[in-house]
Parts: sequence; C-alpha cells; structure tokens
Amino acid sequence: MFFFRWSWRGGRTKKRRGVEAPALPPSSPAPASSPADFAVPDFASLPGFAEAAHHAAEIIGTEAGADEERKEGPRGAEGGAGGGPREIHRAAGEGALPFPSIGPHGHRRRLREKLLTRGADALADYELLEMLLFFAQPRGDTKPLAKAVINRFGSFAAVLTAPTHELFATPGLGEHAVAAFRLVQGAALRLARAEAAARPVLNNWERLMDYLNAALAREKVEQFRILFLDNRNQLIADEVQGRGTVNHTPVYPREVVKRALELHATALILVHNHPSGDPTPSREDVEMTAEVKEAARLLGIVVHDHVIVGHGRWVSLRREGLM
Repeated sequence: MFFFRWSWRGGRTKKRRGVEAPALPPSSPAPASSPADFAVPDFASLPGFAEAAHHAAEIIGTEAGADEERKEGPRGAEGGAGGGPREIHRAAGEGALPFPSIGPHGHRRRLREKLLTRGADALADYELLEMLLFFAQPRGDTKPLAKAVINRFGSFAAVLTAPTHELFATPGLGEHAVAAFRLVQGAALRLARAEAAARPVLNNWERLMDYLNAALAREKVEQFRILFLDNRNQLIADEVQGRGTVNHTPVYPREVVKRALELHATALILVHNHPSGDPTPSREDVEMTAEVKEAARLLGIVVHDHVIVGHGRWVSLRREGLM
C-alpha cells in the first residue's frame, strides 16, 4: 500500500512515497505507566561509576581544549614553531614535571581581579606566565601553554631568562610572547639596578648581590662586567665589557682602565659569572684580577673587589683574601 506525505519547505510541497505503518487496533489501549516505570536508577552506587565519570570529565576537557586550539589556529598562541602546549608537554617527558596536567582552565577576568585585589604574590608562577601570554594571544586559554613552557624550561625564572633563540624554538611562542618575556626581564633588572644604585654600593652590598644574581646567574656563557663608581662609591655605570665561552672571557686591563677614565670613575668592582653554577675562583680569575688592579693603581683608580656569580651563590675575592 502507498501513501502520500506532504511537507512544506520554502513555499513548495513535495510528495514522498513510503510504506504505511500498521495501525494499532482500536481495542488495544496504550499501556498504562506508573511512576515506578520511570524511576531513575542510583548511578552513583553502581560499581566503577566514579572512575567512569572522572574519565568522561577528562575527555570533555581534552575535547574543549582541542576546540579552543582549532579556533586559535594550529600553532598555539602565535605563529611560532609548529605544535603547541601538548607537543611541548610530550617532548619534555612525564617524569617529575611541575605540571603533570595542562588541561584548559583559563579565566582572564578572574586572574586580573586576583592580581589587582590580592597582589602578584597571590598568583602561582604559571598564572603569572599565563597573564604575560595574554599580550601574545588576545583570545583563548593561555594556561595550557604557560604550564607547558614552564615544564620545558623548568621554572618561571628560567623561562624569562632563557636565550631568545630557545624561546623562538618553543612550539606556541612567537614574536609577541618572546618580546613580552624580554620586556619583563629587562624591567626587573632595571628595578634591581636602581635599588642597588640608590645608595653607596659598598653600603648596599645585599641589594647589589641581588641585582648581580638576577643579571648573571642564569647566563649560558661567561660575561665580564664592570661597575664604575665615583669618589663617593655611587654607581656611575654598569657595563658588559665582554662575552666569551662557557668557561672563558678575555679581559684586557688596558681597555678596562681606558673606559674608567672616560667615565671619570675613581673605583671599580669587577664581576663575572661561571655558567657551571660553581662560583669558586680559578687561578686565571685571581691572576686577571691582579693585572687589572695593578693597571688601575698606576692611574689612581681603586679596584674594590672582584665578584664571581654562580647559580644562586657568589664569591668575593676580597672576602676570600685573594686580592
């Protein structure tokens, strides 16, 4: 048997042909239902329900993160190296990572309110980095990328001081993100230097060491700096005189003294770092200090000290009796 079904679409009717479904006999009433027929079972009491619910939540979170990544593009926060936070996470390995999970949970307004009402100390390291990434990614969740980047470099401080080429090689980080990191690092160093220079350096040694640690402790190659002081031991200039390899930087006493005369400095503090992290002075360090000290003495310039900076530690050659 054939029947015609009519449907209205855009002002037209179309005929569709199908098979007529058998009708219920008029003498067969619809089965009665009772509240018990629709009772909802207690799923929470079923074996394995909690585990299944947790697994489903993880799947939903993963799919939400994938949808967000598709909206923002395949390369994370910016057009940086290919991949994204999950690729960084996998590359870093699963062992002893600061953030084993990097699921999407970003709430920009909540973070801003937290920062403004409770201060930066109330924010975790990954939240600080997440907010920095706001400048690189105007929309979307930056928390997965922030956690993945910290996983890759090991800490918030290591991210900010990482070499620029390593940051650019990180999936998801592009020009805007790297520029934001460099800006924060530069601002922190200027603040530390200003505090160190606010008083005579020799009376403000703790602040000076804080600044030198911030500037040099995480450098990958040796860097030789000179602090030029006036006759009141106020800081005139802090200059990098040379960069070398992982264990050597050439220093020329004549150039050191020449620059001191140009700045009208009457005293110097020599500074360099040991990328190995161990600030123990080498024989070459002691000999170079003696050469610079003698060249400066001939022109009436005093070398107060030579400080060697390691990872979170420093050594003063004067305090060690080596000059």
